[in-house]
Amino acid sequence: MMTIASFTGWALSFLLIIGAGVSLALQQVFNTRLRAELASPWWAGVGSYIVGLVLMLAIALAGALLSPSTQPLSRLIRHSSASSWTGGVFGAIFVATGIVMVPRFGAATVLAFVVVGQMVGSIVLDHIGFMGLPVHRVDATRLTGALLLILGVVMVRH
Repeated sequence: MMTIASFTGWALSFLLIIGAGVSLALQQVFNTRLRAELASPWWAGVGSYIVGLVLMLAIALAGALLSPSTQPLSRLIRHSSASSWTGGVFGAIFVATGIVMVPRFGAATVLAFVVVGQMVGSIVLDHIGFMGLPVHRVDATRLTGALLLILGVVMVRH
């Protein structure tokens, strides 16, 4: 049985995730505007990453100051694999794609297709337990959900 505290934690977690989704839509709109102002999708992407880097650096430094048990960055880097550092490549693909495609198709259509890509990719990665993820097998319910998302994209596009 779910307690009030666990329900509140669950609800706040999902609100945070929804807020992150809204922030992706805002990011695409602001990056598109920056593209127009700079007359370059690539410099707009660089600008987006510089601002993001500064913010993440401030958060990481604040976390290190607030938690004395935080390990030094050099130790953390030594204990990470090279492949784990490639996440930024995929972030760059997302940002660049949005900057180039939002003016052409609109934010809703681009993000709807992104969600379909995320869902299909996630279902496959979950199914095979990619990089140590817990395995969640593909079943009829998950496939139906993915197909409904694709139908949603078609409806948003028209």
